[in-house]
Amino acid sequence: MAKDVKPTRKNLMAIEERIELSERGHDTLEKKRDGLIMEFMDILDQAQDTRSGLNDAYETAQRKINMSRAMDGDVAVRGAAAALKEHPEITTQSKNIMGVVVPQIESSKVKKSLDQRGYGVVGTSARIDEAAEAYEELLEQIILAAEVETAMKKMLEEIETTKRRVNALEFKLLPDLRDNQEYIEQKLEEQEREEIFRLKKIKAKKEEEEKAEREATEEEVKRETITADD
Repeated sequence: MAKDVKPTRKNLMAIEERIELSERGHDTLEKKRDGLIMEFMDILDQAQDTRSGLNDAYETAQRKINMSRAMDGDVAVRGAAAALKEHPEITTQSKNIMGVVVPQIESSKVKKSLDQRGYGVVGTSARIDEAAEAYEELLEQIILAAEVETAMKKMLEEIETTKRRVNALEFKLLPDLRDNQEYIEQKLEEQEREEIFRLKKIKAKKEEEEKAEREATEEEVKRETITADD
């Protein structure tokens, strides 16, 4: 890359400015990367808790529904499920975490009272009520898990992108710029030495010419003096 750069003062100043900007950008990106990693670790903790809660909710829901099917029968369970009139509603918004837009999921009409579930109290058992409640809890856990998992994925993608940019600056751009800087400085030093050498030669040549001119003048004066004495 350095071979393509003309060794001029103007290019040296431009490269020095780019190095300064790149170093500032590198520092900023490093801070962003570290901040993102800290945020990601917090979200990772949330994700682990959410997964644990989701597993517990799933096991509870399965246990409740199996008990209800065994004791009340599939027909009663399916009938209660089919009686549902109001379905859960999901809305999504977004929030910003260090420049990363992550989803924020809001849900409504997930948990219901007995009269909101649509089936009559008469003809159903407490086991069906417990199973319905368990699945409502499971659905809430699924929604929460979806929000946290999506946020974690987006944060991880941003961390990887930022790391690539940091590495590109640290291991590619900045070394190339510094190589160019060193190349130009060396060339300019060589040019300066050559210029000093050239000026010294000119000065020496001029001094020789002046010396020769003085000697010629002195010789001429001597001759004129000798002629005048004769």
